[in-house]
Amino acid sequence: MFGKPKYTIVKIKKKEMPDGLCTKCESCGQIIFNKQLNENMNICSKCDFHFVLGARERLQLLVDTGSFEEYDQNLKPKDVIGFKGPKTYGQKIKQDQQSTGLNDAVITGIGTLDKKKALLAITDSRFIMGSMGSVVGEKITRVTERATELDLPLIIVSGSGGGARMYEGMFSLMQMAKTSAALGRHKRKGLLYISVLTNPTMAGIMASFASLGDITIAEPKALIGFTGPRVIEQTIRQKLPEGFQRSEFLLEHGMIDFIIHRKQLKSTLVQIIDYLADK
Repeated sequence: MFGKPKYTIVKIKKKEMPDGLCTKCESCGQIIFNKQLNENMNICSKCDFHFVLGARERLQLLVDTGSFEEYDQNLKPKDVIGFKGPKTYGQKIKQDQQSTGLNDAVITGIGTLDKKKALLAITDSRFIMGSMGSVVGEKITRVTERATELDLPLIIVSGSGGGARMYEGMFSLMQMAKTSAALGRHKRKGLLYISVLTNPTMAGIMASFASLGDITIAEPKALIGFTGPRVIEQTIRQKLPEGFQRSEFLLEHGMIDFIIHRKQLKSTLVQIIDYLADK
């Protein structure tokens, strides 16, 4: 008689996906290789969702190669009120400076778009949610004043889920009035200001310079507003309309002028400058 066959049990270790290789789309759930995502300007190839883009990466997509001269890059924030929390303001600043390579949440300067001169400010939501403290407000005010002095158009690309920066208290709220006043002087001189809203643009940023454009452009599906929809629903105890505070909803209700795909943004800005600002 034959005995029972002998089996050798071999344990096979499950191969794990290396960290940092893929990203899940926030909109459709598609798993995307990061290499593919980067090659597609951080846009989902399935549903066209526009992921957050760093300020320097966005700058590369907009200005002509080698044309950008950065302003005020050495300005750094300080903990002026001695903010206390799970992390001190100083610790948070240091952490985000190391992770983003920026001194604060905005890059400003002058460059050309298809040889058309413009001054630019681009906020970065990776740095304390792109919120506006004293340095961000000062840099945006300065670049606006330089655009006014030089008789050149101004482009501000906003992406802030944090609005005014709570770590600086009243010093942060003052920047809303300061940036708005500078834009008022720019407007009175008859100069062009284009505001570009990205996901997310909220709170004190949206309540100040981001909403004051002569032309206001938004990326598709960007969250734009003051208070977030969840807080509004909890406050008014009502269900909000479908797509509330998204770019498409705002366009339908007349709050923005255009929704422009990231791949067409530079050419659109050039057309607007050509039509409204070139002398």
